[in-house]
Amino acid sequence: MALYEHVFLARQDLSQAQVDQLAATATEIIEANEGKVTKVETWGLKNLAYKIDRNRKAHFVMLNIDGPGSVVAELERQTRINEDVIRYLTVRVEEHEGGPSVMMRKNERDRKRRETREERD
Repeated sequence: MALYEHVFLARQDLSQAQVDQLAATATEIIEANEGKVTKVETWGLKNLAYKIDRNRKAHFVMLNIDGPGSVVAELERQTRINEDVIRYLTVRVEEHEGGPSVMMRKNERDRKRRETREERD
């Protein structure tokens, strides 16, 4: 089976529960098509470099997928139909990254820097 990373951006006006439901729906689609989700990461609400459909921010979610190419085709078809998803990208990878992704490590590093800066002030 092939390994994929699927990242989608959800609209900024959705609640975290709705974003989690989108990730759960994507997981259901993958599992219904003989695939497996090995990791789900919610990166949070982040600023976009430019407006997309009148959105300045978006909720970022990443899924690590293990499955055949037909899983990706069906997932992308369903994602394209969903109005809450403003962008998505699926990339085939040689192996999944162990532990937290680069974005999660960056968030943790930024949080620690803010805390030390606040302590100094």
